[in-house]
Amino acid sequence: MSRLKVVISDYVWDSVDVERRILGPNVDVVALRTKTEDEFLEAAADCDALLNTYAGPITAKAMARMDRCKIIARYGIGVDTIDLDAATDAGIIVTNNPTYCVEEVADHTVALLLSAARKTALLDRSVRGGRWDVMAAAPMRRLSTQTLGLVGFGNIARRVAARLAAFGMAVLWYDPFVQAGQFDAPGEKVDFDTLLARADFVSIHSPLLPETRGLFNDAAFAKMRPGAILVNCARGAVVDQDALVRALDAGRLAGAALDTTVPEPLPAEHPLRGRDTVILNPHAAWYSVEAFAELQSGAPGEVARVLRGEMPLHVVNRKVLGRSRAGL
Repeated sequence: MSRLKVVISDYVWDSVDVERRILGPNVDVVALRTKTEDEFLEAAADCDALLNTYAGPITAKAMARMDRCKIIARYGIGVDTIDLDAATDAGIIVTNNPTYCVEEVADHTVALLLSAARKTALLDRSVRGGRWDVMAAAPMRRLSTQTLGLVGFGNIARRVAARLAAFGMAVLWYDPFVQAGQFDAPGEKVDFDTLLARADFVSIHSPLLPETRGLFNDAAFAKMRPGAILVNCARGAVVDQDALVRALDAGRLAGAALDTTVPEPLPAEHPLRGRDTVILNPHAAWYSVEAFAELQSGAPGEVARVLRGEMPLHVVNRKVLGRSRAGL
C-alpha cells in the first residue's frame, strides 16, 4: 500500500503522538506550527488530508493547490476560517469537532453569568485592594427574578438553559433554525427583538456566519433592556466591540462577560480592559483535561475514517457528499 501524507497546519499541544497513533503507521504526518495558509501550502500541496487548528483563513487558493486533499478536519467547532463553498467545489470534505467541549462551554457560560450577577470578580479585586465592603458590589438582584435570553439554541445553549432554569431563571431563546418544542429543554422561543427587550442576561451561542457577524451592534444594544448584561462564549466577531464600548459608556448595559474577543488577546490599551463592569477570559471556556483529550483525538479520527473510505461523523459541507474526492 502506498503511503499517505497528512499535514497538520498548526497545533497547541506538546506532541502529535496521538495523531500518529490514530492515523497509523502507513501515514506520514507532517506537523507544522503555522499561522497562515501561505506558510503551510508548500508542505500541504501534495497532502491527502489537512488537520487544522487556527491557521487560516483557508481559501480557494489552498483548495486549488491541494489537489490530492480529500478532507480538511478542524480540531475545534467553528469553521468560519474555511471557505466551505470552495472546499465543496473542489470535492474536499470539511469536518469539525462539535461535541468535545459542550459541557465545558455550558459550565463556563454559567460561571461567567453568575460571576457577573454576583460580582464575585469585582468583590475579589476590592478585597485585594484593602476594602471589606459588600456594598462595593451594589446593586445586586436575586437571580430567580431575572430572565435569561439565549441567542442560538444548539447543544451548548440548551445545556445552559437547563442549568440556569435550575436557579429559577426564566429562559427565552431565539434561533431561526430550531422549532419551538423541537428539543426537551426549558425556555420559550421568541423573536430576536423580543429577547433583547425582555432579557436581563443575554448569552450568545450562535455560530459566526455572514448573518451573525456584528449581530450585536448599536441597534441591538439600543433594543436591550436597560441594565442588561451580555455574556459571550461563542465567537468574538458576533459582537461589534466598538458598539459594546459605546453601550457600556452610555450606561445602557450594566456589564459584559466575554470569553472571546477580536483580536485575541485584546491589546493592553483596549477600552474593554480595566473596567469593573467587564469580565474578560482568555478563550478558556472549552478547556478541561477531558475536553483537551477529545479535542486532539477528534479531528484525526475523522481523517482516519475518510482515508479508510468510511463516512466521517461530522461533515460540515454536506453538499460535497456524492461528489467528493474521497468517493463518499
